[in-house]
Amino acid sequence: MRADQILHPTDHGLYCPPGDFHIDPIRPVPRALITHGHGDHARAGHGAVLATRETLDIMAIRYGEDFTASRQVADGCIRIGDTQVSFHPAGHILGSAQILVQPDHGPRIVVSGDYCRRANPVCAPFQPVPCDIFVTEATFGLPVFRHPDPVDEMARLLASMAEFPDRPHLIGAYALGKAQRLIALARQAGFDAPIAIHGALQRLSDYHIGQGVDLGPLVPATADDVPSGLVIAPPSAFASPWVQRFRDPVIGFASGWMQVRARARQRGVELPLIVSDHVDWPQVTDTIRELSPEQVWITHGTEDGLMRWCELNGFAARPLRLVGYEDEPE
Repeated sequence: MRADQILHPTDHGLYCPPGDFHIDPIRPVPRALITHGHGDHARAGHGAVLATRETLDIMAIRYGEDFTASRQVADGCIRIGDTQVSFHPAGHILGSAQILVQPDHGPRIVVSGDYCRRANPVCAPFQPVPCDIFVTEATFGLPVFRHPDPVDEMARLLASMAEFPDRPHLIGAYALGKAQRLIALARQAGFDAPIAIHGALQRLSDYHIGQGVDLGPLVPATADDVPSGLVIAPPSAFASPWVQRFRDPVIGFASGWMQVRARARQRGVELPLIVSDHVDWPQVTDTIRELSPEQVWITHGTEDGLMRWCELNGFAARPLRLVGYEDEPE
């Protein structure tokens, strides 16, 4: 069986005919396998959803308990039609997984979803899975993207707070994954004072705490007098009247895109924190070398640079040009 008979792009997303399922479909389908809970990969309305327990819980928190007609926890190797599938940690956010698709006859295909190779205190680390075809993102697929250690970025944040103790530090971070990672990094760095969080982060942060992630003392950032010098909020909050309650704040934003100075200026960011939950250039190329697959398929991002690198390094590669998979919606 040829690779494109096992998995190929459609208007709904990646489709597997021998298993009759889609992976991270962008429109409702009868059967969906979901890599992680971000809104550009996990959507409501599918007939049946197979995902990790954490991803299913997160989807229920975000979309309601009726987000799908049927749900199944991915545990071990599961047979679907003429394929077997299994889920393996991706290191992106809590519950994120790569999906290994093994047909009865044909190549082993790993769909990595979004993934990261740096240590992340809120989720299990990326697990390399041997495969014939590796399906990868290329969000930061250019040599210019070489992200610093998040521990060093957290040190920059704490240094700024020490330098400007009278100015509240308001840091924009996506509600799922990035916000909790920043809080956990602050705790690891020894910051044990209360951290204020926007109301949009409360339920997801409570869920992380329930899963054993140490976020320390959290207080709401909705009162007129917020009792904390460090406030974490979704980026969309900075365009609302909510931000006006803070006097002379230091505005920060945590994202791999903060390496691009123009993006920081466009957002009015005084303290850009380069903290990414995606692979940067060295991580994606090192991962391909480590796995040494026969083929590399690129789902989305700056694919041309990675295509060229694969060509120069002896890896057959093809772009899938999937649409709808960008930054987490705010």
